[in-house]
Amino acid sequence: MSKKYSPNTLAAALVLTVATSAQSLLTTASKNANGKYDYNVATVPFLSELCKLTVSSILLYREYSQNPSGTNITTNWKSVMLFPIPSIIYLLHHSITFPLLRYVDPSTYQILGNLKIVTTGLASRMVLGRKLCRLKWLALLLLTVGTTTSQLGGKGGGTFSAPWQGYALGVANALLSAFAGVYTEYLMKKNEDTIHWQNIQL
Repeated sequence: MSKKYSPNTLAAALVLTVATSAQSLLTTASKNANGKYDYNVATVPFLSELCKLTVSSILLYREYSQNPSGTNITTNWKSVMLFPIPSIIYLLHHSITFPLLRYVDPSTYQILGNLKIVTTGLASRMVLGRKLCRLKWLALLLLTVGTTTSQLGGKGGGTFSAPWQGYALGVANALLSAFAGVYTEYLMKKNEDTIHWQNIQL
């Protein structure tokens, strides 16, 4: 029996797909003629986090105003101090995007992004103890092989189509994304706080 998704879930998936695809294209388009950025790249993740903080704060205030007793907000310092860990990992993950796109084009960036699925699957198995069936293991293997083979046969007789620095940053980007996502999932399932308060802490 096929699983049905709500219109909100499908709309969120569509927005996420468009935003993810546009990220590399817009970042590359913002380069100058020398392939560098005319702005401080550190301001981009800062403004992104500031926007998330603002939106989450508004949504938390709205939820609390409508249902004060049903809005769970944990202020215990032992719980709050766990959230900076994935926050720092996400900061590093977002910061890698700019140097990564100096070495690879947007299409290669998206292909390397598929490694996030592989690393997330492995991280969820190791950290959360989530079991993967044989079909999922096969899918991860095929995805890894497909990503690797798509980069073979570079210009000028090279083995790969991009510099090794680009692949090293791509793998680092996938690892950071995986462990940040898995650790965030672990924290969010550990307590019953409202999602908006959890996003504010992140």
